[in-house]
Amino acid sequence: MLYWLYEILKNYDIPGAGMIPGITFRSAAAIILSLFITTVFGKKMIRILQRKQIGDEVRDLGLEGQMQKQGTPTMGGIIILMAIIIPTLLFARLDNVYILLMLITTAFLGLIGFIDDYIKVFKKNKQGLAGRFKILGQVSLGLFVVATLFISDDVKVREHVRDENGKYLTMQTNDPVTGAVQEVFVTEEVKSTKTTIPFIKKNEFDYAWLVAFAGDAARWLKWVIYAIAIILIITAVSNAANLTDGIDGLATGTSAISGATLGILAYVSGNIIYADYLNIMYIPNIGELTIFIAAFIGATVGFLWYNSYPAQVFMGDTGSLALGGILAVFAIIIRKEILIPLLCGIFLVENLSVIIQVTWFKYTKRKYGEGRRVFLMSPIHHHFQKKGFPEPKIVTRFWIVGIILAVVTVATLKMR
Repeated sequence: MLYWLYEILKNYDIPGAGMIPGITFRSAAAIILSLFITTVFGKKMIRILQRKQIGDEVRDLGLEGQMQKQGTPTMGGIIILMAIIIPTLLFARLDNVYILLMLITTAFLGLIGFIDDYIKVFKKNKQGLAGRFKILGQVSLGLFVVATLFISDDVKVREHVRDENGKYLTMQTNDPVTGAVQEVFVTEEVKSTKTTIPFIKKNEFDYAWLVAFAGDAARWLKWVIYAIAIILIITAVSNAANLTDGIDGLATGTSAISGATLGILAYVSGNIIYADYLNIMYIPNIGELTIFIAAFIGATVGFLWYNSYPAQVFMGDTGSLALGGILAVFAIIIRKEILIPLLCGIFLVENLSVIIQVTWFKYTKRKYGEGRRVFLMSPIHHHFQKKGFPEPKIVTRFWIVGIILAVVTVATLKMR
């Protein structure tokens, strides 16, 4: 909206108006407003939740200090959603298909999480929304994302053109600064199912390679494979973030770290100069997502003001399902989804710890007559709680691991 306001203001000699179109200025404005919403409005929202007695019913799992959290307001994810959506609506270009896709993702998964929390809090049903309905929602979102990427004419990547022998075509042109003759690659913008794969010299992977045997059918079959991959990624990351939201500040801080990293990747992927220098895939119009991710970072960091130990509010499924889904869809859009196991390593380990625990328990119960456990409790952050580690220490160490993983993820741009 602010961008369109500039179209009117540019006809007048207003000092500073020329900054408005810049992505850097709008990103800074988005993160400031997002922080303001979470810290200032967040306090009022917590009071409303307290007055409505929207408190979390904590199950007694035998963890130290756990029952002291009984009655802590939940559904605080509403604060996060508002702090993401409002700055994005104000500062991003709403004619950008990627921005619209992220706004729909945020609102849709937030709604699923809200329904889940509503059933738990107001209907007094501890199970919440049935798992099959959550999965159905996540699958539906995945299909919508794929359909948008397939149908929209604005979704393209820039690739080097090859000749019939597979060699890159080049042409001679004059350097715009020195005027010297230089040789550059010939490029074109095309629909593609390519993505980035880390640690490989030619760091691009095409889902079409998986169906190359299908001949002419590969042209549409590759999108089927792509759709399946996207659905699995969105479902896995969204649910993993939900599992990680078990102790104060863990999911919020981890999401902020991952979001900041994706913001860097989006910025360089949407800047033709940086993309060319780093020899990575250039995606036209993707730079606008920097405004969205700035709002996301502001929302998660600002929410920590009240969600850090001891938490004054929990985000609930309203926030956790949305945070995971946002990270997944964002990574898919900027063609970095294969980096998710590395970047979101904390989420991955949390998810795996539950799968390992449940699988081993069922196997040993069937074989020995009694279930045995690998961890004292899963997800794995509860294992460390059982071992006597205080919550702040667990969260801080997980954040440190998350930062290390984020640095390695960024380093993969050149680490080949």
